[in-house]
Amino acid sequence: MSFVRIRSVQALPGFMLRLELSDGRTVDRDIGGLLVGPVFEEIRSDRGVFEQARAEAGTVVWPNGADLCPDVLIWGGLPPVPFPQTSGQAKVAE
Repeated sequence: MSFVRIRSVQALPGFMLRLELSDGRTVDRDIGGLLVGPVFEEIRSDRGVFEQARAEAGTVVWPNGADLCPDVLIWGGLPPVPFPQTSGQAKVAE
């Protein structure tokens, strides 16, 4: 199974990003709630800096080195689980 990653990014109005994914899909994400902490201060306060977002190594990065988890960006949270969930306990092969 290959991981879905971000191929390209485009800044949209507000704190929206349009992400082109490695599986061919395009998704729009509002990332305003993810821009927390000092590393994102300039990105939040300066539209020109926000618009410098680029895709690198499968995720979104900015010139100051800030980046975001690709899974959160792509899936809007944790990625889907490729196998059935158990009741919280892992099954061990016997």
